[in-house]
Formats: sequence, C-alpha cells, structure tokens
Amino acid sequence: MGRFLFSAQGWPYLLTPFILLAVLLEFVFHASPTVIFFCAAAGIIPTAALMGLATEELAARSGPGIGGFLNVTFGNAAELIIAIFLLAEGLQEVVKASIIGSILGNLLLVLGLAMFVGGIGRDKQVFNRTAANAQATMLFLAVAALLMPAIYALVQGGGLPPIDAESVNFGSDLEELSVGVALVLGATYVAGLLFSLRTHKDVFNPPYAAEEHEGFGWSVKRSIGMLAVAGAAVGLVSEILVGSISEASETIGISEFFVGIIIVAVVGNAAEHWVAVLVAKKDKMDLAVNISIGSAAQIALFVAPILVLLSFVIGPNPMPLVFNGFELGGVLIAVLTAAYVTQDGESNWFEGVQLLAVYLVLALAFLYA
Repeated sequence: MGRFLFSAQGWPYLLTPFILLAVLLEFVFHASPTVIFFCAAAGIIPTAALMGLATEELAARSGPGIGGFLNVTFGNAAELIIAIFLLAEGLQEVVKASIIGSILGNLLLVLGLAMFVGGIGRDKQVFNRTAANAQATMLFLAVAALLMPAIYALVQGGGLPPIDAESVNFGSDLEELSVGVALVLGATYVAGLLFSLRTHKDVFNPPYAAEEHEGFGWSVKRSIGMLAVAGAAVGLVSEILVGSISEASETIGISEFFVGIIIVAVVGNAAEHWVAVLVAKKDKMDLAVNISIGSAAQIALFVAPILVLLSFVIGPNPMPLVFNGFELGGVLIAVLTAAYVTQDGESNWFEGVQLLAVYLVLALAFLYA
C-alpha cells in the first residue's frame, strides 16, 4: 500500500490530510476564505481519486456493460456534486463555466499533455481514428446544442449573460428550449453508449484495456462502501469549496468566472486526467484519446443536461443553456482543434505542445475577461 501511495497513480491520496484541514478551518477556526478555498480544492482531488478507484474495481468485476454504466454515473461525479452545490447557492454562471472548463481541459490540456508526454522519445504514436472521429462528431453535436440557445437569445434581443453574473433569468421560452436540448443530448449520449459498448465495442475497447487495471481486488460490497465514503467526502468538501468561492476570488483578485472555468474544472477531474497521461506514456494512445475526448463528450452530453434538469428543483431559478461569448468561443475552438489533430489517427509531442498552447491562450483570455 505504501508503494502505491508514492506511485504515479497513488499521488492523489497524499493530499488526503487537506480534507480534515479544510473541515477544521471552516467549522472550528473560521479561517480566511482564501485559505479554506485552496485547502478544499486540494481535498477534492483524493476524494475524486477514491471514487474513480472504487468505480474501476466495480467495473473490473461486472464486465464492460455494467462498467460503462458505472463510468457514466460516477466518471464525473466529483464535478457533478460541486456543480449541484453551486446551483443551490445560485451560482449558475460558475456552473456553466465549470462545464465549459471541463470540456476545454479534456480536449486541450489533457489531450495535449498525453500527446506531449507520450510522444517524447517516439517518432509518432497511433490510435484508432474511427473511435476518435466518432467521439469528435458527438462533440460537434454538443457545440450545436450549446450554440443554438445563445443564438436564440441574441435574435430575441435578450443578449448573452455577462461574465460577472451569478444567475440570469432568461424567461420561460429559453428554459423550455434548454430542457428540450438537454433531453436530445441525453438521448444521444445513451445512443453513443450503445454504439461504443455494444454494437461497435471492439473499436472502443482495445484488447489491452483490461490489462491496464491495477487495483486491489476489492469485493463488490467493499467497492460500494468505498464509493459511498468517497461520495460523502466529496459532498462535504464541495460544500466548503463552494461556500468560499465568492470571498476567495475577490481576495485573490480573480473573477468567479475564472475560478469556475479553470480551477474548479481542473480540480474536479485531476485524478482522472492523470490516468490519460500515464497510459499515453506507456504508448496506449487509444486509451488516452478515449479518456480525454470521451470525458469531454460525457460532460457535454450527460452532465450538462442533468444539471439543467436539476436546476428546476435546486437553486433560485432554472438554468438555461445560454453561455457567454468567451465560453462559446472557447469550446468551438477546442472542439475544432481536437478534431483536426486527431483526424489522421497519429500524434507526436509537438502536436501536444500546440494543444497546450491553445489552452494557455484561452486561460489568459479568461483571466483578463
């Protein structure tokens, strides 16, 4: 166990003390919101890692069909829980920023790091272009779904939400349109699961995928128990994190928009992202590409629709799928760039550098927005 903790896969658990520290700083010492924010952000990482490990153990015992369902349910659970607390606080624009930030992070930061690290010392790496193109097409659907409500808002004269807004009431028409779009996206995601896990599973599940599992042989009962513990810990730390966002961002001098689109998005997926880089280093680019692009598709087609529907019962008012100009521009650039880079089924370290450069340019623009 000690060797695992200090391995490349076990490093997130070294941050576990930050969970207790965040709780003590919030409820006992009533410390500065800025300190609480950074401790809670660090504490999210090991809880998300434990949730991912428990899910992996369950998937290894239940086969690819149930494993796919578990990945849909728990793959982005940490971020989903954070977003639910944000909705309850009325921070809808931060929720939408975290959605876009996750898509950008997966397509540019994670895929870029995977191509860069995996490409070092190699002339090129190859992966299944059919699988990558299918995932990229799903993302183009997501872009269309995210653009149309914004276009509707512009045509009807309502305008796009300002960057510094907490929540905006767009009216019943946009709320109904958003629900319809969310249902279409959700249905498409279910069809995508059927395509990738049943009818074309050989394309999306390369033979070596099962060999990558390095777990502890947990029983189903223990895995479910650990999943429950991780879920409770994520919920607690997420509540602390969300409660400190407003004051912390003001103290640091950055916008809540930047916190949502960069910090929350990266923290909520840090453990999962690290796996993509590790498998790329082992020259398993099929798996790395599927993790990065597949996770982005999951956020756009599954997590975002769930949050839209939940917003009708959580928070001050429903959350329409209307994003600001920076978010729409960023996601369009990210999807086009990732689709272009992966369309030939090959990658090298310089393509990774280019993806990382695009992410840094967008992050700088968001910082000054």
